[in-house]
Amino acid sequence: MQKIDLKKKFASFYSPKKGKFEIVNVPELPYLIIYGEGDPNQAEEYKQAVEALYSVAYTLKFMVKKGPLALDYGVMPLEGQWWVHDMSTFSADHKDQWKWAMMILQPEFITTEMVEMAISAAGKKKDLPALDKLHLGFIGDGLAAQTLYIGPYAEEGPTIQALHRFIFDQGGQLHGRHREIYLGDPRRTAPEKLRTIIRQPMLKPD
Repeated sequence: MQKIDLKKKFASFYSPKKGKFEIVNVPELPYLIIYGEGDPNQAEEYKQAVEALYSVAYTLKFMVKKGPLALDYGVMPLEGQWWVHDMSTFSADHKDQWKWAMMILQPEFITTEMVEMAISAAGKKKDLPALDKLHLGFIGDGLAAQTLYIGPYAEEGPTIQALHRFIFDQGGQLHGRHREIYLGDPRRTAPEKLRTIIRQPMLKPD
């Protein structure tokens, strides 16, 4: 059985090094996506979104593996875009005002019809309130700077500021939504060992 390694295929987007800043150009790629808002540490909507995304992602994986395509692939990590209407007011002190898009990257052959089948199948196995918000969509960061952060989510601030300074030092400007890619599972990993890719889209003069 053929196995597809999406992390290897898109290695430049998923393998930055700690303490190093790099510029990437991320095209539009297919994701399972749920949009929402509120403090991710408190909002039930956020917890429901993550549960639904993983349930459908794994359902899709096994549908493809056992179906006519007979392809195997690893489920990709959870990713999130975070923003507020006025990004100049974006602050960790006001997480209740945050808007977010949580997502999981999908192989290019996944279709809307396949996602709808997986949603139906996942819903029959478990009550997942966020299923009706889940859809297949395309998101791209374009030109962006990124780095790897290791540690508790609540202490990302200095790394984010350093990434922004790197962008400014390149003559660039912040543009678009802050993105994070969660390589660790907070349920199984000590906070100080959590690995998170922090990415910021940017504009750079020609």
